Amino acid sequence: MPEKIQTIRQAFTEQRRDAKARHRDIAGNLGISEGELIAAHAGPGGEPPDACTLHATRLRAEWPQIVESLQALGEVMALTRNASCVHEKTGTYRNATHNGAVGLVLDADIDLRVFYGRWAHGFAVEEHTDKGVQRSLQFFDAAGTAIHKVFLQPQSDAAAYGELVARLADADQSAGMQVCAAPPAEAEAPDDAIDAAAFGGAWAALRDTHEFFGLLKKFGVSRTQGLRLAPAEFASRVAPASAHRLIDEAARGQVSIMVFVGNPGMIQIHTGPVSNIVPAGPWINILDPRFSLHLRADHVASAWVVRKPTVDGVVTSLELFDAQGETIAMFFGERKPGKPELPAWRALVESLTQEAEPCPV
Repeated sequence: MPEKIQTIRQAFTEQRRDAKARHRDIAGNLGISEGELIAAHAGPGGEPPDACTLHATRLRAEWPQIVESLQALGEVMALTRNASCVHEKTGTYRNATHNGAVGLVLDADIDLRVFYGRWAHGFAVEEHTDKGVQRSLQFFDAAGTAIHKVFLQPQSDAAAYGELVARLADADQSAGMQVCAAPPAEAEAPDDAIDAAAFGGAWAALRDTHEFFGLLKKFGVSRTQGLRLAPAEFASRVAPASAHRLIDEAARGQVSIMVFVGNPGMIQIHTGPVSNIVPAGPWINILDPRFSLHLRADHVASAWVVRKPTVDGVVTSLELFDAQGETIAMFFGERKPGKPELPAWRALVESLTQEAEPCPV
């Protein structure tokens, strides 16, 4: 076994056992990606069984087939995260489809928008813990950054999991992973190079929230730049702490909300009320029985109330961004096509603008 692989395995076992460290943190301590940490545990263990706490089976790159096979596992926990927010939802992967490199999973609980073009590596992972064996499916991009994870629960069908892994295991089960550097973010064009009047007019002409990405692309603006340049009636900058206030008030009033969290390969959505809000240091946590959110409040560099015209009326959201302008999370009121958004949600979000931050010129 290569010395590097042996070192990673040994360090993982020690840090997991002694410090109860999370996979992502162990990888950071070792100066490698989380994908490389998992890939180091592929292939034979080469150690006594009680010394090897984790084993990974590399999966073939048949991502849509894998996701569309997950319904057979029954109820599982779906996890999607970025550097600042973790979204966990328990449910079943129903109504999974794909069109080219874009996939959907449409269920009341597991609601996903999948961008398979970013998926590069996948593993079935079995970890022996003091609570028993934890089984999961974990997917990573070319840089080894986690895109999506699926964790079996006590009520999941372990036999169906075993069959899926056996059927979709890759012929190459060697340990290790070749990673590529993440592509650099595209530089913004200068604000004065954008036709702000035409951009504002096109925003006013929106008829569906799904047209918004195309609007940004057409005018060559990033999301935060678009918010800066938008007419005042469509975007209001608010305090970064607004997210905590919004979540608290939604829980207190039992206002049903939608929470979008994603990364370049996945967007995961919760729809419904939230109840158990637990701050812990820099984290704002929602700890409900079938939905958890873990938001690093100190990573929120800017927050915006955003209004998009649609055929069903204006749709209002709170959108959070980090210091690099990357989206952390987005909050909407629960809404179905053909129906206006909830008045209670709109009132809640509009209350945040009463102490809105002036947008710097």
